[in-house]
Amino acid sequence: MEILIVGAGGHGKVVLDILRASGHHSPAGFVDADESLAGTTIGGLPVFGPPNQLPKLARKIKHAIIAIGDNRTRQSYAKILVDHGFELISAIHPKAIVSGSAKVGSNVVITAGAIVCAEATIEDSAIINTAAIVDHECEIGRAAHICPSVALAGRVRVGEGAFVGLGAKVIPCISIGEHAIVGAGSVVTKDVPAYAVVVGNPARVLKFSTP
Repeated sequence: MEILIVGAGGHGKVVLDILRASGHHSPAGFVDADESLAGTTIGGLPVFGPPNQLPKLARKIKHAIIAIGDNRTRQSYAKILVDHGFELISAIHPKAIVSGSAKVGSNVVITAGAIVCAEATIEDSAIINTAAIVDHECEIGRAAHICPSVALAGRVRVGEGAFVGLGAKVIPCISIGEHAIVGAGSVVTKDVPAYAVVVGNPARVLKFSTP
């Protein structure tokens, strides 16, 4: 099954590596908004050009995955691809551990060393990055990003579009609001409001981002 990768940057290379390691899909090439990449090759695969190539590509490639780190951009491209008739697939590295009772949506990326525990839910377009831990019954919202080495204890809820930075730790039963940002290395001991930017140990609200 041929797969189109949308996004030819660093995260695109990670997704390509996952697809090749899993052996379930055949990556066909990339689409990227950077027009200077058109006609080049990345990881031995062609960059077909910018997103205006999607209608043409949809006639021969039926499946796609979005390899863009920015949460809002990734979510907006998901709608564009579906509207063009692509079926979005997920990429799970064979060296990730995903419980059989976990629920994983479409267009999800779970990278090497990540652990997704019992009855966790990973919604569409989320990223569970390298060596992150998502413990039992956590809920990861649509297009959220759980960065490398994050540790989420049991029953943590991460809202849509939220970003949990490198190495952050979150104690059990905490709620992180939609589009919130948890700074790298932070220790979250109380609920984080929507659109809040929190940093430190314990994490405190630094500011609020624009909706």
